[in-house]
Amino acid sequence: MSTPRNDVNRNDDTPDRPGGSRPTSAPKPRSTRPSARGTKPRRGAKVAGSTRPAPRRQAPVPAPQQHGAYRRWYSTLHPSLQLIGLQLWMPLFFIVGFCLCYVFAFHAPHPHDVPIALVGSDPTLVAAVQKALPGEFVFHTYDSLAAAKRDVIAGSMAVAYDPATNEFFKASAHQFQVASLVPATLSAVLTGIGVATPKLTELAPLPAWDEYGTVPMYVMLAWCIGGYMVAMFIGIMGGPLRHRTRMTVIVVGGLVISLITNTLAGPVVGAIHGHWIQLVLIAWGWIVAIGLAVNGLSYFVGRFIAAPAMICFVFLSMPSSGGAYPKWFMPEPFAWLNNVVVGSSMVDMIKHQIYGVGPGPARGLITMGCYAAVGLVLMYFGKKWWERRRIRAIVTGRTTMFQDANTANREFLGKERDAELERHGLESTETGTLSVLSDDDWEDARVGGDVFTGGRDGLETETTPTGRIPVVRTGERTGGAGTGPRTRPVPRAEGSRAPARSDTSARVDAGDELPHGRHADR
Repeated sequence: MSTPRNDVNRNDDTPDRPGGSRPTSAPKPRSTRPSARGTKPRRGAKVAGSTRPAPRRQAPVPAPQQHGAYRRWYSTLHPSLQLIGLQLWMPLFFIVGFCLCYVFAFHAPHPHDVPIALVGSDPTLVAAVQKALPGEFVFHTYDSLAAAKRDVIAGSMAVAYDPATNEFFKASAHQFQVASLVPATLSAVLTGIGVATPKLTELAPLPAWDEYGTVPMYVMLAWCIGGYMVAMFIGIMGGPLRHRTRMTVIVVGGLVISLITNTLAGPVVGAIHGHWIQLVLIAWGWIVAIGLAVNGLSYFVGRFIAAPAMICFVFLSMPSSGGAYPKWFMPEPFAWLNNVVVGSSMVDMIKHQIYGVGPGPARGLITMGCYAAVGLVLMYFGKKWWERRRIRAIVTGRTTMFQDANTANREFLGKERDAELERHGLESTETGTLSVLSDDDWEDARVGGDVFTGGRDGLETETTPTGRIPVVRTGERTGGAGTGPRTRPVPRAEGSRAPARSDTSARVDAGDELPHGRHADR
């Protein structure tokens, strides 16, 4: 017969019995939670072998944001006026950009260091040109006329001159202004030293649908504007979006813009004949490259992304592209920027594709890849920087003037909505439904005003012709007695009948009764 073991600690909750044996020591408290096979531990529970968790740190309470006197004054203005004022930097930026870039670059284009291909040698012509037009032309000696013509078509030489035949060779399709101005200027010098008027030979004439060679420049401008505007709006309104979402929008938007611009410029307008598929692919690549670059910049400048985007791809790119005037006619820094801006590479690629002039596509493809790579690098680091800045603003409670104006404008529009409902005898409840005000509480409180200054809240100075909005009771059938729109009953004094409404078309005598639907006296 076995004997019970009394040396084992009891771990049950049965009641004590008289005469029963009890352990002298209390059970050892359990420090770990018993594991249950096939289940997961509760969130926050201790796990066997784990140490005590470190206490959770509490973020310090941010100090109230201190605003300057100007910001405090600005916050007292009308919310809509605040938003308008905070966007006025855009027209100011346009004014400054156009004056410093377009007006400065194009107000007095003057030739400087224009390269001239001289077949053989003509010391008399070189000395006469340097004396009459110092610093304007640079002569490069060629042994072969074919090589000189090739460089003129490629765009590295403005014109070529052969003293043996007294003949100029030009390529109007590459640069119309150069082909018109340079031979005329040098011909005047030649006739001044006793040489007969030179002959002009066209190596690459312009087609009839592009008489002045400006189509590539404006097509390039359409591509640039489309590319940076897609990325600009992504940067302004799509901050939390992931990289893949942003890039998808840029790629799809670039394809749509490329199809639209090339269809309008080609088949619709007729400014370009043929080469539709090639131009669509070129435009698509450029728009994506520009979009990636602007998208990367947007992480660092926020809602002001329009400023650097237009500086890089419109204000600096347009004068430096060589579309309107060649770089030999542009002042600095536009002449140097011709080597790096997207406009010059885009114009060269368009001219090479549709006219067969200018450098090959290698330079344009390299420039396109560089801009796309810079955009990807800016996106990688900019996203992290933007997230840190956003968290810092949330923790510290810092806001911008634009955020404060948006918040004030939302509150103002909500109050305006409630006031507009009240003018029509309605009010909005906390749940979002509409209820009907009693007639005693309803009054159209808009005051009068003239057409220029308006009333208290705008130019709408007359009362609404419909008066109160009728409320249709749900569940009532159309037709029959007691149907149709109803409003709440008009309060009446004791012993009096329902008063006539002010908008009643027929006059009723004082002694007649005016029933008010189902609430009329029975």
